[in-house]
Amino acid sequence: MNRRDLLLGSFVMGSVTSLEGQSSPSDEGGYRPLFDGATLRGWSLRAGNPGEGSFGNWFVDHGAIGVNFKAHSRGAYLVSAEAFDDFDLAIDVWPDWPVATGILIRTVPEGNVGIQVPLNYRPHGRIAGYYGRGLGEFQACQYAFSASTSRSGHVEGLRPELPSAPPQRIPLDFAAPVDVFLRIWKTGDWNRFRIRSVGELPSLTTWINGEKISELDTRKVKLPEFDVKAILGRIGRTGHIALEVHGYDAQGGRDRGAPACRWRNIYIRTL
Repeated sequence: MNRRDLLLGSFVMGSVTSLEGQSSPSDEGGYRPLFDGATLRGWSLRAGNPGEGSFGNWFVDHGAIGVNFKAHSRGAYLVSAEAFDDFDLAIDVWPDWPVATGILIRTVPEGNVGIQVPLNYRPHGRIAGYYGRGLGEFQACQYAFSASTSRSGHVEGLRPELPSAPPQRIPLDFAAPVDVFLRIWKTGDWNRFRIRSVGELPSLTTWINGEKISELDTRKVKLPEFDVKAILGRIGRTGHIALEVHGYDAQGGRDRGAPACRWRNIYIRTL
């Protein structure tokens, strides 16, 4: 069995598991789908570095979007054709360990500038804070994680760590206690992210599996690199949604096969 088959095997297994006890966002009123469950219609492939021509190998299988991490080396983006003002975004995500991915909002058509909700599912990785990619590089995150593994190397859960403290790190307005995060996070399963963005310089809120995890009002960001006029000139009042993957590296071992990440049930409600 080749690595593509291994990837599809884990992808298919993941796609048949549901989020127990959670309704589809379309049942809650006002949401509409951004992904038709069968094609990448309404989405555009973009290279991690503009001009390099490496877009990644994105595909749809069993109602979910996947990406082959071995097909590119410097990351890639899948960007919505539509741009949005104020909105609630709902999306189910299932990352294998170790992958580095994230959800960008208020991003440009290339997908490489905007506000990212990180899902760095790898050693010392940050999850569910906010990162100003190309917007002063601010980082707002309460905690980071590495994997708790069995003797055989199977990932059994997450082990919390203190995140790194770069000069651009700023405090969140709200962060759920780490034990709350660990209680609601599903290892080896789908996790539903809901992200709200409201305002010209947006106020941001993220829920995971129905639990509020983080909140940040970007109007409060005070950093020399965070020039409001320049930032609004880059992203404008409306922006696209993008799924990001970083190039797969040797963390976790190439010989164990490339990890996968999956996205499904992508819905948006404009506010």
